[in-house]
Amino acid sequence: MRIVVQEHAFDPGAEVNAFAAGRSDMGAIVTFSGVVRDDPSNPLQEMMIEHYPGMTEKALEQIATEAQARWSLSDVLVIHRFGRLRPGEQIMMVATAARHRKDAFEAAEYLMDYLKSRAPFWKKEQAASGAGWVAARDEDEDALTRW
Repeated sequence: MRIVVQEHAFDPGAEVNAFAAGRSDMGAIVTFSGVVRDDPSNPLQEMMIEHYPGMTEKALEQIATEAQARWSLSDVLVIHRFGRLRPGEQIMMVATAARHRKDAFEAAEYLMDYLKSRAPFWKKEQAASGAGWVAARDEDEDALTRW
């Protein structure tokens, strides 16, 4: 398991290659990359992501450990950025590996649902209309009920 919270950009392709390098116990690797999306009706200038060092990594590790306990995973990778990000830049990445695709897919979805609603990150958007904190969305909370 590898959990990384970092300010600098990362290359998802290079991360997946490193994640799988030299491994023969993985029959499936599922990845998800999140990017900063723009809103054409209210153009986004930047997003500022804040976190508490130490606490955030521990929370991400706990979520990944729970995924490993629920599914038969060979490995887990979670990368999440903080700091100032612009539209189109990578925010985060999740990779799960398992002998079989079902475990890899379900674990990746589980991680994404929990990261979206429970990971201790705070996002503030600076858009054409002004600045504001990103509020929790009901559909993100509802997604947790399936787990």
